[in-house]
Amino acid sequence: MESTKAPLEQAKIRHLANAIRGLSMDAVQQAKSGHPGLPLGMADVATVLFAHFLKYDPSEPRWADRDRFVLSGGHGSMLMYSLLYLTGYAAPTLDEIKKFRQVGSPCAGHPEFGHLAGVETTTGPLGQGIANAVGMALAERILNARFGDELVDHKTYVIASDGDLAEGISHEAISLAGHLKLKNLVVLWDDNQISIDGALSLSESGDMRKRFEAAGWITDGCDGHDAADVFRALSAAQGADRPVLIACKTVIGYGFPTRAGTQKAHSDAPGAEEIAGAKTALGLPAEAFALNDGVLDAWRRIGGQGRTAREAWAKRKAASPQAAEFDATMSGDVPAELTKALGELKATFAAEKPTAGTRRSSEKVLEVVNGVLKTTVGGSADLTPSNNTKTKNIDSIKPGDFKGRYVHYGIREHGMAAAMNGMALHGGIIPYGGTFLVFSDYARPSIRLAALMGIRVIFVMTHDSIGVGEDGPTHQPVEHLAALRAIPNLTVIRPADAVETVEAWELALTNTSGPTLLVFSRQDLPTVRGAGDANLTAKGAYEVAGADGAKVTILATGSEVSLALEAREMLKTGCIAARVVSMPCWSLFEKQSATQREALLGKDTVKVAVEAGISLGWDRYTGPHGRFVGMHGFGASGPFKDVYKHFGVTAEAVVEAAKAALNEKN
Repeated sequence: MESTKAPLEQAKIRHLANAIRGLSMDAVQQAKSGHPGLPLGMADVATVLFAHFLKYDPSEPRWADRDRFVLSGGHGSMLMYSLLYLTGYAAPTLDEIKKFRQVGSPCAGHPEFGHLAGVETTTGPLGQGIANAVGMALAERILNARFGDELVDHKTYVIASDGDLAEGISHEAISLAGHLKLKNLVVLWDDNQISIDGALSLSESGDMRKRFEAAGWITDGCDGHDAADVFRALSAAQGADRPVLIACKTVIGYGFPTRAGTQKAHSDAPGAEEIAGAKTALGLPAEAFALNDGVLDAWRRIGGQGRTAREAWAKRKAASPQAAEFDATMSGDVPAELTKALGELKATFAAEKPTAGTRRSSEKVLEVVNGVLKTTVGGSADLTPSNNTKTKNIDSIKPGDFKGRYVHYGIREHGMAAAMNGMALHGGIIPYGGTFLVFSDYARPSIRLAALMGIRVIFVMTHDSIGVGEDGPTHQPVEHLAALRAIPNLTVIRPADAVETVEAWELALTNTSGPTLLVFSRQDLPTVRGAGDANLTAKGAYEVAGADGAKVTILATGSEVSLALEAREMLKTGCIAARVVSMPCWSLFEKQSATQREALLGKDTVKVAVEAGISLGWDRYTGPHGRFVGMHGFGASGPFKDVYKHFGVTAEAVVEAAKAALNEKN
């Protein structure tokens, strides 16, 4: 919010900021580890922001129209924790700050979403925070276009370090924000010219402001230790028609007698002598965690300033004809209407039995989803016609025009994934976005953070195997399923047909405790499932074809389920009874009881797993006499059927593997 009163004088701002500095250095010293440099260096800037511009109310920290504050330089976490405590959030308490970086304390080494109200996202891996902030700012503009200024009109502020702006993801995020003209985004760059190795000039000689300007941003600069100059720059940013970068010239570790302005201020406990010298210079009490008289009360008054704006907003919402729709949107709930519509589509698929790539089946599911839900916002990293992520019933978002629900992210997989995280964190939006499975590598850090934060983001990964064909091994994922399944709390689903695709989307949309990664084929696949009322994919694995007196159980996912069914028929002609288990989601299967898992896998049968990827992980299901049919290295270029045959991923290979397993067992 634009400040409506004269700025506090320099001495008062410094007095308030020094409280941040004192708490930060004491917490790092007590923990014997941490990063005091950023909190000490950016304390003045943060104080001006929180005292005059940031719209927030610690008594209602989830207020929908609050400004979002992202500490992208998450290593400086004590800046965040100090501000939350001083402004009057319920947590952290001073005792919790004293347990900084200890197990069980909400004051983790880097800020973690969900541990403390006011921490809008998990940061620490550099560049992620600024990219999340782009998603938050985009979400605000989309919701503003729908609900208007009366209900949605806030900014996203970021404190970013040199390291944030060095990471490749920052380039993707900055260019996307500039292209879209996200005028509600303000980045405060901690321009201290110091890196861990030493002077930033060791590794960087570019002009950061020109870089941002080239991407379409407005830039400004200020003395980060001059409250009036910081106030001026933030005031100028309020009416901007594009995103704003403010280069805040600071001294890292401001106040330290020997470490200030050097790489030694960045991290590690400064030591008792350094702290004593800093406290003397800053006029702070010598006692650890002590504050000057009156400073906490002054900070609490600042924290209470936002209550008036929040109450005024609540009155506007109560009087708005859109109030109920707004609340429903922000709740993120999926209506029963969608469950009914998806059930009808599943029945249609089961009856018509289409032969189609699951990416195309996914597009048909999305036609239904986007027709029922107004909260989904889709996108693709420049692969829309291949990912099949844009449906006819939603329009594209354009620079300065946010009435649509589809984002053309360009070839920015990492930036896309992080922006989707930001949209999910903002609330009111269910983001999904697509690329090829092989390029999930580019997005993996953000996928991991979505899982760590437990947020609903849907990653759509098409072209899922050597079935990509002619594009060859650079575009044929073989290790990716194993690598993605290794991420805790990431639900990876690889559907076998159109019916499982409907079920996979239903699970993704209703999974509010973590991200879902949907893996779809390029090549056409037959329908292998009937409809039924139950979502069998939710079990993670289920029997798709049984057999009396079965000797063999064939385990398969995705495109290889139809291949497994073909092998079953071939074994049957040889008087070997076999059953087929579709395993679209390992993590959901693991949630079944041990008894259920053992029964489904077939206790007295030999197991053969078939998947057009590497074998890593399959041995837990195939057992001592089991076999695996799949990839043992990279793929090759050629028509996909020829590639499958070349690498021995065939029904005949499954049959031979089953016979070999039976012979070994007997």
